[in-house]
Amino acid sequence: MKNNGGQSRLSPLLLKTQMANVATSSSSSSANIAFAKYPPPFSPKRNLPKTLRIPIRHRRRPTSAAGRVYASASASAVTPAPTPAATKPDDLVEKILSKVVQTDRGVLLTKDEHQSVADVANELQSFCVDEPVKCPLIFGEWDVLYCSNPTSPGGGYRSAVGRIFFKTKEMMQAVEAPDIVRNRVSFSLFGFVDGEVSLKGKLTALDEKWIQVVFEAPELKVGGFEFSYGGESEVKLQITYIDEKIRLGKGSRGSLFVFQRT
Repeated sequence: MKNNGGQSRLSPLLLKTQMANVATSSSSSSANIAFAKYPPPFSPKRNLPKTLRIPIRHRRRPTSAAGRVYASASASAVTPAPTPAATKPDDLVEKILSKVVQTDRGVLLTKDEHQSVADVANELQSFCVDEPVKCPLIFGEWDVLYCSNPTSPGGGYRSAVGRIFFKTKEMMQAVEAPDIVRNRVSFSLFGFVDGEVSLKGKLTALDEKWIQVVFEAPELKVGGFEFSYGGESEVKLQITYIDEKIRLGKGSRGSLFVFQRT
């Protein structure tokens, strides 16, 4: 647009637009200069590693109470049960003694209780020394603590009728080196007269476990009287276990004996 003087004149709107463009251009140039001088953090001009590793934390999902119980139950299901400790002979010795003490040498036990004693004796047999007949522990004084057949030790004095008249006070066996065996049964006749029956025998080893004892005629002492009666007798006994405390024996007819060292 031209004025009357021939000079071109810009309209106010056009002038304003041109000024705005100039300002924008100036601002953009300034910004480019600033960015060139101070590159942004992720600008290629910075000496940054080619690969940027950012650690990632994995959050554990919380386990519910039901999940914990299930896991515990599963672990218990697959965990093998502990192996029970092997039974020691000392434990078996204490066990068999607890079953036979204060039983009147087996008279007071029931059939099932006798079987329980036999079961423990069978377990102890596996711990016996190889040649018990040659073991020096055989010598000494022994209390006849138990017999599966009450009439076997003591004969008629220990029978059902004999126990009415003769109350057994003591039943002992002494094994003396090299080959002497002495049996002694002390009793009370009618509860007020003391008496004693004793036998002396000679021991012979039949093999590494079996022995034979041939006894002389028994001697009887009652009050002030003493005499012998009857004749010789013999017994055969297998030694099934022996240690410092007890000795187990089995007669030729299957009777089980438990001797305790005194």
